[in-house]
Amino acid sequence: MAGGRALAWTRRSDALVVRMPRWGRVLLATVSVLVGAALALRPTTALGLLALLFGVALVLTGLLELVGGGGRAGAEAPPRWRLAAAVLWVLAGLVVLLWTGLTVRALAVVVAVALIANGLSSVGGAFRRGATADARATAALLGAAGTVLGLVALLWPDITLLAAAIALGVRMVLAGLLELWDVATGRPTDRRPAPPSRRRRWLRTTGAALAVVVALVLAGVSAAWHDPVAVVDDFYATPRTVPSEPGQLIRYEEFTRGVPDGATAWRILYTTTGADGSAAVASGLVVVPDDGSGDYPVIDWAHGTTGYARDCAPSLLTEPFESGALFLLPEIIENGWALVATDYIGLGAEGAHPYLVGDASAYATLDARRAAAQITEAQLGDQTVVWGHSQGGGAALWTGALAEEYAPDVPLSGVVALAPATNLPVLMDEMADMLGGSILEAFTIAAYIETYDDVTYANTVRTGAQVTVQEVAERCLSESSSYVSVLDALGMVTDPDLLVSDDDGTGAFQEHLAENVPPATISVPVLLGQGADDSVVDPAMQAAYVASVCAEGEQVDYRTYAGRDHVPLVQEDSPLVPQLIEWTAARFAGEPATDGCTQSSY
Repeated sequence: MAGGRALAWTRRSDALVVRMPRWGRVLLATVSVLVGAALALRPTTALGLLALLFGVALVLTGLLELVGGGGRAGAEAPPRWRLAAAVLWVLAGLVVLLWTGLTVRALAVVVAVALIANGLSSVGGAFRRGATADARATAALLGAAGTVLGLVALLWPDITLLAAAIALGVRMVLAGLLELWDVATGRPTDRRPAPPSRRRRWLRTTGAALAVVVALVLAGVSAAWHDPVAVVDDFYATPRTVPSEPGQLIRYEEFTRGVPDGATAWRILYTTTGADGSAAVASGLVVVPDDGSGDYPVIDWAHGTTGYARDCAPSLLTEPFESGALFLLPEIIENGWALVATDYIGLGAEGAHPYLVGDASAYATLDARRAAAQITEAQLGDQTVVWGHSQGGGAALWTGALAEEYAPDVPLSGVVALAPATNLPVLMDEMADMLGGSILEAFTIAAYIETYDDVTYANTVRTGAQVTVQEVAERCLSESSSYVSVLDALGMVTDPDLLVSDDDGTGAFQEHLAENVPPATISVPVLLGQGADDSVVDPAMQAAYVASVCAEGEQVDYRTYAGRDHVPLVQEDSPLVPQLIEWTAARFAGEPATDGCTQSSY
């Protein structure tokens, strides 16, 4: 290299390459391997770091194209294809690096455009003169794979960013290792390579075919993951004329999915009240023993988290009861009780789901009980005990707090709150550091933005995370695509402030969280159960909440269970179960509960 220049252009009749000293090639290849490994092994890193890695990776990919042919894959390509590919990769990388505050959508678009353009360029190279049949096939297949992956990136950004990070990372590791091999064997990049052997050509074409298969599988899996977990049928459609009074039955029909032997069930559509006081519609389920005795005491069930999207209604899911953590329906029926289970507003029926919004959740729970009583063949009695778990545990407490004022025609005998979501500001803070907690955080953010005018993406969600929140909020916990939400959450764990921007406790989002802490205004007995090893609802936070409401004079029977996590607390083998049945039976029998607050551990 004349004049000691580190880089020099060399024009051959068959290729355009960049001459670089051996140490430069070693450095470039080593950095490529390291960056590629970081992308492939940590595709779920925080968005800011992921964007940096992508930008550096794209630039390095372009440089490898110029210096070593990207692992020698393009060494035989005419200058226009090789130079175009290299320039494209570098430009894409610079866009990512220089565009501060890059969103998931924007990053996906940049990566997608680079993949599609490079893919089309490779397909065009398959028709160049003088190329062998296997070289044409390899170029066409690799181009098709890149194009398909790019199209998937445009359609489903958060899924494809994970896949693209792994794919680009592996590509860079291989390209870097091949460049290091060339340096070690003393093979200069500006020398015309020897014609590849038949075996090498066969392997290259086979590898390209496998790349197409992988890209098509990814596209198919992505499409399947984005299919709704359930279909919202015409039963859930709001009719043109709806009764103005809440708690009115609009329609009902027989329901059989997940219903145990010895029981009869219906799904219902009914009127209720939204968080802003406006009329709304909700759906739910009613299950009664089929012994015909009638006058059944009612368990008014508020289900745990199933998701935020409309198709996440328990009455639509494959497991309509267990999906919301109700594992005890057989025990309910065996005891001669009936079940009324709301879907809440926005799950099944139209409207925004008021996830962790207390009053609207309570209204839907009480109005489901009112509407169910209008099914003559259900033969429901007058007694009601509210049960709820997690999200539904908080809803159960709110139901007890608002029942006398909102629905005096639904007298309650008691309230059971199991691992309830109580101190929401603290819970949101802890979710940021919890594996998968950002999924629940995304549900809450989406719900509060729809519910409160002063909560917006602009003042609540950190720059770049809006698409992530929206994508996560569209997935139900029971569907396969929720695994992608978990992967998204893994990246969020590395940056606790990734989602919420007004995390100083003074923003509108935080203020409304505080407003939705269940108040100490329940006049009936309360049983509050909590797993001592709960990984979602902190037992210390729960104990503090109980202490606060007890200090205000509320009557609470607080019980904790050693070794029980969030969901295992309410499963059939839990020591809670017989106590729950016994406590509820005592309320239906009219037996007095222990006065004041008590605390027991089991």
